[in-house]
Order: sequence, then structure tokens, then C-alpha cells
Amino acid sequence: MIVDEVARPEAVVCARGSMFLISYVAGVDIQVLEGALVEVPTADVTGMDRRAFGEFVGPRGELASYAFGWTTGSDPHVARTSIGIGAGNPGGGTFHAVIFANEDGHAFSLTDEPFERVPQGGPDLTADQSRAHEDLPFVWWVTDHVMQHDRRAWWMRHWLLGTTCIQTLEVFERREPVLRISHDADDGVWQLIGPSDAGASTGKVGHLHHAVDEDPSLIDVLDLPPGRSAVRAGVGKYWTGHL
Repeated sequence: MIVDEVARPEAVVCARGSMFLISYVAGVDIQVLEGALVEVPTADVTGMDRRAFGEFVGPRGELASYAFGWTTGSDPHVARTSIGIGAGNPGGGTFHAVIFANEDGHAFSLTDEPFERVPQGGPDLTADQSRAHEDLPFVWWVTDHVMQHDRRAWWMRHWLLGTTCIQTLEVFERREPVLRISHDADDGVWQLIGPSDAGASTGKVGHLHHAVDEDPSLIDVLDLPPGRSAVRAGVGKYWTGHL
């Protein structure tokens, strides 16, 4: 369940290479369609402002548009999101919230400050207007699915949480691509390994989101649950999962 201040930290094994993601809940078709990703350097050129857009289609054809974004180099790590429903209809509007780390997951808090305009949205709603809106549970439901199934949201979540990873020296220094990624069951540590034997290399600690900054093709496996790993034959090749 998602309420105003707290969101559940679920992840779904759903590594896809396409820009069209479909999830199935209780046998019902729910679609999360990834749209544009806009990346712009910050004014001081110390980070990157990222904004991801997409569309949601519910099991009975309910429509919503969304946007979420984060700015690398900012402190504290707080992201933002906008969910729009009911364009052109009475009661339609755009809901805005901040997203922040909460224990081992993330949480949401409604805000008065608009973030982005989205196609299905209407007037920008304040936090109080959003809390009083009869469709707020639907909006949180949409947000939950977006965080679970939009690959850019996985990337953002690792930035929010500051997820660390161990990389071989060759991968850390960008002399080799990542061909194997694993998420350990015992301690939750992520490992990034290239063609060289990991046992013969010196491990380096870094942040998982920085590895994706350097190699965006890692985005497809950022939802690996603990105890799982994925491998590929080379950059641009499909990832395959292993127990």
C-alpha cells in the first residue's frame, strides 16, 4: 500500500530492452510505457538533470501520464514526480510529489511545487488539494507501478539509496565493459565484472548509479533481486538471468 508519506520498496524481475513494458497483475493487463528521457547538464556543469516521461494504461483503460526526475550532484538526494489524470475533464489535475530514501526503500510526500507538465494532466494541484482528491489512491497506484516497471525509475532509486557496488579494477577504470552483474543474497552487495577473471582482479567500491551513467545498457538489469545474476556476451547483447 502507498500512502502520502510512505511507499513500499518492491522490485520486479522485468529486464527488458524495449521501450514498451507490460506488467501483469492478477491476470489483468497493466501497461507502463516509457517515453522520452531528457538529460541536461546543471548550470555549474557539476551534475546532470534527468527527467523521464511516460504513460500508464490501467486494466479498464484508465489513463495517466507521468514524469519523474533527479539531479546528480545534488545533496540531499531528493527526486520529484508528477502524475496527471483526467485531461479536459472535471476533477482532472496534476499531482506533484517529492521522492526520498526511507529506510531500505523510498517514500513519497505531496508538494505544492509543480514539477512537470504531462499530457493527461490538468491544473496543478497543491498538496492539500491532492490529499482531498477522490482519485489520490489511483494516483499512488500509478506511481507504484511506474517505480516498479519503468527502468529509469530503477536507476533513480539506486541514486536515491546510494547503492554501492564492487567492480573489478578493469571495469572501474572503464578498460573493460560489464559482462556480468550480480546481487548477492547474503549481504545485498552488487558486483560488476568484465571479461577478466574477478578472482585475479582488485575490487573497487563505487556507486551503482555512476556505473549506469557510464554504461546506460546496465539499466535493463537494475531490478535484479538478491540471489540473482545476469550475463551478456558483449555490450549491446541481451542479458540472460541465472539463479
